[in-house]
Amino acid sequence: MIFAQLAAAVPNSPLELIRSATPVSQAVLGVLAVLSLVSWAVMFAKWRAFRWADRAGRDFLARFRGASSLEDAFALVSLEAAEPHARVLRRAAQFVEHTRTTGPLSAAQVEALRLVLDAEMTTERDRLGTYIPFLAMVGSVSPLLGLMGTVLGVISAFLGVARGGSGNLAAVAPGVAEALVATAFALAVAIPAFFGYNIFAARLNRFDGELDGFGAEIIALMAREGRL
Repeated sequence: MIFAQLAAAVPNSPLELIRSATPVSQAVLGVLAVLSLVSWAVMFAKWRAFRWADRAGRDFLARFRGASSLEDAFALVSLEAAEPHARVLRRAAQFVEHTRTTGPLSAAQVEALRLVLDAEMTTERDRLGTYIPFLAMVGSVSPLLGLMGTVLGVISAFLGVARGGSGNLAAVAPGVAEALVATAFALAVAIPAFFGYNIFAARLNRFDGELDGFGAEIIALMAREGRL
């Protein structure tokens, strides 16, 4: 008898359950669906961006390390205009050109060059890290939205009990099932977003370290050429 009441009270599929949910619960599920789609789009875009940055960076560093002189290294800038390492090297080349000195750079000029390179590396890091914090936001907000849907489902269950005049399974089951769907959907949105944020944040930190090392290589090459 209990199973018959449950079958009569609860829809046969999650889709039917969503269709029969309250408008507020449907709105919560709709927001979660949008957040899920956007977060997956961000993760796919970041995966492509990091893959390109890794490949282009390896190729550019190989050519840079093979340059026989500072002038040959600066000549690489025009070949890879969109590559992050190339933009950092371009800033160094522009600084040397605008300094207009024939001898070694002074201590103050070397410190200014380091600041210029740090600023450019920060810009490149921020450019590659665009929208990564959004994944953290989705991972944090989605469980709260799911909790809202859960609370609304429980409220719906109690209203069903009040309308039915008793606390039998047929009155409680739809609201409880609606609450569980909201919780499960929220977790399905939050977990991939958390994974994506942690993965891309780690890759961004590694990329930042690579740019720092490249800046040191530029300074070392200039010192080897007698420009410092």
